[in-house]
Amino acid sequence: MSSPSRIPSRPTVGIIGFGAFGRLVAQHLAPYVDLRVYDPFQPHIEPGIAGVVRSELHEAARSSVVVLATPVSRLADAVAALAPHLLPGTLVVDVGSVKVLPVEIMNAGLPPHVEILATHPLFGPQSAAAGIAGLKIAVCPIRGSRGRRIAAFLRRVLRLKVIVTTPEEHDREAAAVQGLTHLIAKVLVSMEPLPTRMTTRSFELIMQAVDMVRYDAPEVFQAIERSNPYSAGVRQRFFALAAQLDAELSCGRG
Repeated sequence: MSSPSRIPSRPTVGIIGFGAFGRLVAQHLAPYVDLRVYDPFQPHIEPGIAGVVRSELHEAARSSVVVLATPVSRLADAVAALAPHLLPGTLVVDVGSVKVLPVEIMNAGLPPHVEILATHPLFGPQSAAAGIAGLKIAVCPIRGSRGRRIAAFLRRVLRLKVIVTTPEEHDREAAAVQGLTHLIAKVLVSMEPLPTRMTTRSFELIMQAVDMVRYDAPEVFQAIERSNPYSAGVRQRFFALAAQLDAELSCGRG
């Protein structure tokens, strides 16, 4: 009589930080893995997503993959708290909006027996409201070999467009792509109320872009503008060109 076949256990992923983006990560990973979530700022959190359970830090740290979904400003503290509990071979993944600084923090603070993958999903809860298939994610392999398997999962299962890059290349491009978008959005929100009746299609598209980021946590804007080493240069060039254009237009008055 043959013994019953074993049902293979599902991988376990720990999520450190359960704000808006941590919840988005959990929502899309829950069908494929068991999830343990830990957030020191929400100690009594009820995840409300099937397959997701609240855990303590040491329990989440014992997962095969640990996702750091904390603000960049709190990443060093999260790494310091997590590091003593990580098992050999664990893959630690961050999802921050910038990459050079988080990689420096993870390389310095995580033990050598863990692997590191830096990622940046190029979307948020607003832009992912209709699903994530076809959206982009930047992936920066830092330490270990499991990053390739994760990239394949992101591409084949979650159907994301995976961009393999380096932290420096990412931040250089993101300084313009995200830095300018959030900067312009911040200015336009400060100018509200703006017209809503007699609008052009181009204005409506601009306001749609503003709406995608207007509810982002303040830490996201701070990370994009202050933690990216290339953002200041892009910002200064933008304001210089805007001032030049204003001066040219002012000269035509009379």
